[in-house]
Amino acid sequence: MKNKFLTLVGFLALFLLFGCSKNHGNTLYLFNWTYYTPDSVISLFEQEYGVKVKVDSFASNEEMFAKLMAGASGYDIVFPSQDYVSIMIKQGMLKEIDKTQIPNLKYINSQVLEKATYDPEMNYSVPYYMGAAGIAVNTEKVSEYEHSWNIFARKDLNGRMSMMDDMREVIGDALSHLGYSVNSLDDKELEEAKNLIINEWKPNLVKFDAEGFGKTFAEGDFWVVQGYAEVVHSEVTEEQWEKVDFFIPKEGGPMYIDSMCILKDTENYELALKFIDFIHQPEIYAKFLDEFYFPPSVNTEAAQYMTVTPMYQAKEMENCQIKEDIGEGLMKYDSIWQQIRFVD
Repeated sequence: MKNKFLTLVGFLALFLLFGCSKNHGNTLYLFNWTYYTPDSVISLFEQEYGVKVKVDSFASNEEMFAKLMAGASGYDIVFPSQDYVSIMIKQGMLKEIDKTQIPNLKYINSQVLEKATYDPEMNYSVPYYMGAAGIAVNTEKVSEYEHSWNIFARKDLNGRMSMMDDMREVIGDALSHLGYSVNSLDDKELEEAKNLIINEWKPNLVKFDAEGFGKTFAEGDFWVVQGYAEVVHSEVTEEQWEKVDFFIPKEGGPMYIDSMCILKDTENYELALKFIDFIHQPEIYAKFLDEFYFPPSVNTEAAQYMTVTPMYQAKEMENCQIKEDIGEGLMKYDSIWQQIRFVD
C-alpha cells in the first residue's frame, strides 16, 4: 500500500500511550491499512467460521511499526509492505506460517513471488496485493496532459495539486522520471532527484498529503493528486467517475507488495491461518478486488470472478520497481526528505 526512519522516534513516544491488550476468544484482530479491508469479505469470514473480526488501521508502515515497537499487543495479522516485512523478519516479530494449512497458496502468482526476494517461499508473509501509487486527474478541469510524473511541473496547475507525504514514494517517483532505480543510494542521482522535486514539482503543490488526498480530490479542491487507487475510489462518488483518470506514469515508479503476516505473539494462530486461506479463495479474492477496483495482480484465478473494470491495469506496472529494504540507506533518504519538506 503504504518511509520516514527518523520520525520513528516521535511515533514511539506517541504510541507508548496506546499499548493495547485485547480479549481474544473467538475474535481475530487485524492491523491493516486504511481503506484496505473490505467489509463484505470480513462479514463472509465471520459467518463461515462463527467468529468476530476487529480491524484497526494505520496510514503508513512507519506508524504501524512504531506502534508495535512501542508495545502495542493483541494483533494477530498485520499487513506491512515488502521493506517492512524484511525488517520485521530480521527483528523476529513474525511467526512462521504453516503453509500446509493454507491450500489456496497455489493461486499466488509466481511472478509476484519472484519479486518478493525478502521471503520468496512465503515462510513469514503471504502476498495480499501488489500495486503502485499513481496519479488521479480531474479530466473536467485538466484536458491535456502526459501520463508522466512531470505533470507536477505544470505551472498552470499551481495550487491544484498534491503529492504524497511519503519519502520513498516521492523520491522514488523523481528517480524513476530521471531513469534511475527507486532504490538508488547513489549520491549524485539522489541529488538530482531532490533538485527536481524542490525546483520543479514542489512549487506547484499545495502540500504533501498521505491521508486526505482522496477527499480534496473528490471535493474538487485539487485537480491532480498522487495517491492510491483505493483511496481515490473510496472518496469519489459514482457520478464523478466519468471525469476521473487514474494512471501509473509511463516511467514507472515505486511498487509495493503488501502481505499478510502473523505476529509472533498471536493468540489465534489457527484462526489467522484460516483467514489467510479464506482471502485467497479465488471467488473471495475477487470480491476484494471488486471492492477497490484493483487489477488481479496476486491471485491468478480471481480475474474470472471479477465484476468490475479495474481503475488501472497490471501491465501499467511493467516499469515499476519494488521498494526494497535499503537498511541504513534509509537515513540518507530521510535527510533528503527533510530538505524537501521543510526547506523553502
